[in-house]
Amino acid sequence: MFHVNYARCLGGALIPLAVLGTLTNILLFFPGAEVMDNNVNLADEVWYFGGILGCGVLMIFPAVSLLSLKNSAGCGGQEDCGKKFIMFNSIIVSGIGLVGALYAFTISVVAINRGPKCFVGNNTWEYPFRDGNYLKDRDLWSNCKEPIHIVPWNLTLFFIQLIISSFQILLCGIQLVRSVLEIICEECQCPETCGGKRIA
Repeated sequence: MFHVNYARCLGGALIPLAVLGTLTNILLFFPGAEVMDNNVNLADEVWYFGGILGCGVLMIFPAVSLLSLKNSAGCGGQEDCGKKFIMFNSIIVSGIGLVGALYAFTISVVAINRGPKCFVGNNTWEYPFRDGNYLKDRDLWSNCKEPIHIVPWNLTLFFIQLIISSFQILLCGIQLVRSVLEIICEECQCPETCGGKRIA
């Protein structure tokens, strides 16, 4: 039968990850723990809201849906329809969460590779790094004059966002695959395929 308790555990795990992902994105608006005089000087990836939208908002759907699941035991009739609805709903919300996590993951990778936007002198704000070269050569960090500590600040927060979205991809992916397999076994009623019992 559809393992409701397992799904609830996944939903419960997604909530703190969503909160942390949202917080990392918010902190990115304050590079070096400072308030920017002009928000135009913030990196483009900060405005893509990878943490707020991808790790946060879109993760609310699978988290709330999976946590609110109820057991629907039995077979045939309304009970059977109830189980199928639960499984289809699980596929949809897990898919939404997976899309959000993949979005945040992509934004994080791009941001880490590109590096932060910073003041380099001569009244110029730009991206002084190319193709992640600053990751291997810390001496290049000095190219960013302001905000202070902008490079480790952005690198740390986007790396945290990368890790968070990776866990979310894993959790939503697992639930999506489990739900699809459960529907297949429900439809085929094949003991050989399902190991003689429903997936738990």
